[in-house]
Amino acid sequence: MFSLPKNATIIEVGPRDGLQNEGKLVKAEDKLQFITALQKAGIQEMELTSFVSPKWVPQMADAREIVAQTKKVGRQFVLTPNERGITAALEAGAQSLAVFVGVSNSFNKKNINKTTEESMAALKPLILNLKEQNVFVRACISTAFYCPFEGAVSPEATIALCRQFVDWGVDELSVADTIGMANPKESYELFAKLHEAFPNVLMTAHFHDTRRMALANITAALQAGVTRFDASAGGLGGCPFAPGATGNVATEDVVNMLHRMGVQTGIDLDLLCQAIEKIEPHVTNPVATGMYTLYKNQA
Repeated sequence: MFSLPKNATIIEVGPRDGLQNEGKLVKAEDKLQFITALQKAGIQEMELTSFVSPKWVPQMADAREIVAQTKKVGRQFVLTPNERGITAALEAGAQSLAVFVGVSNSFNKKNINKTTEESMAALKPLILNLKEQNVFVRACISTAFYCPFEGAVSPEATIALCRQFVDWGVDELSVADTIGMANPKESYELFAKLHEAFPNVLMTAHFHDTRRMALANITAALQAGVTRFDASAGGLGGCPFAPGATGNVATEDVVNMLHRMGVQTGIDLDLLCQAIEKIEPHVTNPVATGMYTLYKNQA
């Protein structure tokens, strides 16, 4: 039986994941206008920025300013890859942190020059310490379905990695199809297993639209019990360390699909498209998603 929840939550990742791979530096004031417009559209959870070395991700060099000047609405994440990033984020006033690791060793080595096991060993004491301080911790699981270097990733490997994070007390798992190779059958099967294994942890699906299957994968995840989805306004983004990882699924397309199926998100679609209009002049990556193109043509 095809069943759907009444509500779903969209976690907007455009300000960080959407812009990190943008070749043109976007000014902090333009990012803040984008963030404010997204909040006005009804976004309640958002990934704002990342506390990483500007040497590796110059786009995020203004992280402190972004955190300090963003109006505190709902839950706001910042990505923190290591102890230095965590310390800087907390000093800047961030209250919800995200850590990340790839299930695939090859991807993890390309991304942060550590094996998955080495990354987990380094993250464990940091996460335990954060939970002692009652900090909200989101664990982002990359290459949960496929790796650009190793191919298919077994569901058992993804579940085992998630279990370690759950044992350490993380509040949320964001499970990603990093290079957009998953199909709806794989989406349903993995998220059904994750939902059954970890019923008391917030479970979020993160899909890329490389092969135009992200919306189908989201529908399959809904059927598996997932009601939280990462998405990027304008479909911006992609991982700079994963060859072939094109943009994230577009927030406006996800919102449109969910609303048309009777699943409410609390997000105003027109205001969301207006937010995209604010960032579009400042990026070189094309913004050509279905609902945004329709909005522009009707304007």
